[in-house]
Amino acid sequence: MLDLNRPLKDCTFVAFDTETSGAYPIGHDIVEFGAVKWYQGQEVGRLQFLLKPREKMTDFIIGIHGITNEMVETAPTMAEKIHEIHEFVKDSIVMAHHAPFDLGFVTVDFEKALLPMPTEPALCTSLLSRKWIHGVENHKLQTLVKHLNIDGGTAHRAYDDAKACLQVGLKCFELMGENTTLGQAIKSQGKALFWKDYTLIHGSNESVKKLISATYDKKDIDMIYDGGSNKGETRRLTPVGIVRNPDGDYLYAFCHREQTNKRYYLSRIKEVEVVF
Repeated sequence: MLDLNRPLKDCTFVAFDTETSGAYPIGHDIVEFGAVKWYQGQEVGRLQFLLKPREKMTDFIIGIHGITNEMVETAPTMAEKIHEIHEFVKDSIVMAHHAPFDLGFVTVDFEKALLPMPTEPALCTSLLSRKWIHGVENHKLQTLVKHLNIDGGTAHRAYDDAKACLQVGLKCFELMGENTTLGQAIKSQGKALFWKDYTLIHGSNESVKKLISATYDKKDIDMIYDGGSNKGETRRLTPVGIVRNPDGDYLYAFCHREQTNKRYYLSRIKEVEVVF
């Protein structure tokens, strides 16, 4: 049972980070997962592994994290590792920097494996740092690493970023005070983050299920959209990815008519047919 009055000092935390093959949980894959488990002032566990995505990564993505296609060629797939991740985060409060991004990817993989969603809330060290850490030009993880004089290891590698995230979180906890409760920490970050809020596959309506299928199968769709300059007209799209977003979940797709990539909010999508 969730106890928001539990002091932070009595919680088990798992700080984690993902490096991915792209921006969208439906459409791209995790290529590296790193996590560190922390309980009462000590590291009590860690995970770190590369993962093989379904498709080759682009040079642009490789340039972000430095993980090459050759590095993941013989790596296990997420399907082989997802149960281990699920067990590792069990009964823990997870933390991530820009947590909605990482939650979105891991949640989809839990769904694919038919694993139950963890019921514990998540903390976002990006949001917490905005509340508690001042005098910095921005709240990017690497900026905070330098500001707090943290050993950040190699930037944009999952385990090192997870350790840095943990240290940022612990600094925020210190500034909150030793008797701060979990509920108070959640309130200070400005929003409650739960795993269930990032599910995309199960419980979706038929239109969204067709979008997910078309995205994975690399098929075009014909869609009627209640928005834009061509409101109510059928438009042909090539799906790129689907993501949960605080401003509205959306499909990112290439529009054949306008010859450009655009964002389409799921709430405005009226009809979808997959083009075979």
